[in-house]
Amino acid sequence: MTDVPVDNASTAAGAASPKPPSYNGLTEAEEEELKAELTKVEEEIVTLRQVLAAKERHCGELKRKLGLTPFDGLKQNLSKSWHDVQVSNAYKKTQETLSQAGQKTSAALSNVGSVISRKLGDMR
Repeated sequence: MTDVPVDNASTAAGAASPKPPSYNGLTEAEEEELKAELTKVEEEIVTLRQVLAAKERHCGELKRKLGLTPFDGLKQNLSKSWHDVQVSNAYKKTQETLSQAGQKTSAALSNVGSVISRKLGDMR
């Protein structure tokens, strides 16, 4: 047994001790408020999912009525993505670098061709 004093009078009289804060430091009232808010947010999420599903169905119906196929959407997405790549700074810099490299390579090959022609001419 431990040497902890016990107040037998209050426990014998049936006095209720206040509930300690929950493990996360919240009072019972705060915990109940947060639970109510969580329930409300979860209900809103369900509602938003239902609205989104209805909008997606409506969108699909409109596309079908317009004769748009999933392939058309894919082509449009690919075309837009390719355009986005082409206007990106990285693509422009790479294109410029490769263009310069191509010009330098072409000039070098032209010089090599000239040198070979001259050597062959000298050998005759």
